[in-house]
Amino acid sequence: MNARAPQLEVVDPSQGGVRYLEHGWPHDLIRWHAHDEYELHLLVATRGKVFVGDYVGQFKPGQLILTGPRVPHNWLSESAQAVELRDMAIQFRPELYAHVASVMPEIKALEATLNRAQSGVEFVGFDLLEAQQLMAAVRDSQGLQRIAAFFELMARLANWPNQQSLSTLQFRSSLTGAVESKISEVVRHVVDNHRQQIRLADMAELAGMSVSSFSRHFQKGTGNRFVEFVTRVRVSRACSLLAETNDQVSSIGFAVGFNNLANFNRHFTKLKGQSPGEFRRAIRQTIGAEPAPVED
Repeated sequence: MNARAPQLEVVDPSQGGVRYLEHGWPHDLIRWHAHDEYELHLLVATRGKVFVGDYVGQFKPGQLILTGPRVPHNWLSESAQAVELRDMAIQFRPELYAHVASVMPEIKALEATLNRAQSGVEFVGFDLLEAQQLMAAVRDSQGLQRIAAFFELMARLANWPNQQSLSTLQFRSSLTGAVESKISEVVRHVVDNHRQQIRLADMAELAGMSVSSFSRHFQKGTGNRFVEFVTRVRVSRACSLLAETNDQVSSIGFAVGFNNLANFNRHFTKLKGQSPGEFRRAIRQTIGAEPAPVED
């Protein structure tokens, strides 16, 4: 039974390629949701919990996060005290980058950061005042000046040295040509068949490589060893089921491909820093779902 999937937000394209919005706390826009646009989100006040994909963490003023298309997200403040301005956000459609990059290859420096945004990326240590000024420059401009201010901001972020991916899954495309195509095929196979037994030797054969060559290329392309990646896929799927269903933790562990509950709990806790049950309780605070039935 579905408990609460992220609400899909539809953004009016007539508002332009770069949209700015801001709001305080509490506000109707604060909810578990996703949309087709990238979103750069700056927290300027309060502290609380941040939810990006299957990531659950803490936020404080100065946190700056970029989420990719359809990556669900939300921020919940701990304090009940209202504040006039808590969030500054910029939304832009994927086509904006694609169209500009096709005629201006200089902006391809943004590509790595946009790829990381598919998992949600935090710009750790970015100065709050500088971020506010850069965001305000977009807010206070229109037309060509807004586009210029936007790309100035994005250039600053692309060069930021401490970019931390948040959600479990990520795929860094650092390979080229036929090798990238083969690794991508294996990634799709793992994602589509994570419930089944997946052997390294079989995937190397699927890619047409020796086990050692496949392992080397796979780690270069994904940033993970193959076995680690399979575990991350399974944990990521488990996070979705914990948030969106009332299925028992043990059933979810088996459903995503773990062969016993202890193995599931160990890998989940290692990756997420909390047990499956703790994760379920935390994530349901932001998606507004009823608590799952207590398990014996």
